[in-house]
Amino acid sequence: MLVPMTAKKSIPLTRIQRLIGQRMLESKQTQPCFYIQAKADISRLAQIRRPLSKKLGMKISMNDFFIRAIAVAVEKNPLMAGAFRGEHIEIAESVNIGFAVSTVKGLVTPVIKDVQTKNLADISRQMAELIDKARNDKLSLDELSGACITLTVLGMFEIDSFFAIPSPGQCGIVSVGKILEEPVFYDGKAEIGKFIEFGLAADGRIVNYDYAAKFLIDIINLVANPEKLTD
Repeated sequence: MLVPMTAKKSIPLTRIQRLIGQRMLESKQTQPCFYIQAKADISRLAQIRRPLSKKLGMKISMNDFFIRAIAVAVEKNPLMAGAFRGEHIEIAESVNIGFAVSTVKGLVTPVIKDVQTKNLADISRQMAELIDKARNDKLSLDELSGACITLTVLGMFEIDSFFAIPSPGQCGIVSVGKILEEPVFYDGKAEIGKFIEFGLAADGRIVNYDYAAKFLIDIINLVANPEKLTD
């Protein structure tokens, strides 16, 4: 015997949900992306982060290192800051990096501008300011626009790895999972290492597989050798 379905509740979309839905649909329909991933050894980063925070007198997060690493890697691989414009690729003049923030009204992506000119302390201060504005619904249009690439992190939700969808007009988006502990050998001794899976979705009209792989490996190597990011 079939049981009739009860009436379903209709939940109207918020303005942010409508906008995100439109942009994600546009991206999937117009940007032919491919996906790659690699694992980074963050054992050294985990060791130096707290002492560095104490030295600077401010909290430096893992995400601050990731943003800095992406900026350095983009400078070495500038097509990752490219936008497809029909007959040509337009390279952004500055490395402006968006990062996803969850709010009560939905997901927003504030943008840190000119990251190539900023150190970890600068990035940390600006990220904290933008997160506070995002969660209090005070971001300006300028603070939400101009990104050439985006970082999104789901490690806090115990997600091992994932791939995200680039925003229209951006070549790629870097996705980061949770910290994984695995046995490794350092100098012949068995230890527990800390690792994170980094994913990259990239627009195949702008970069090929080799180029995207080099970009992602540059990030992996920088994160594994974090002293290179503390200058």
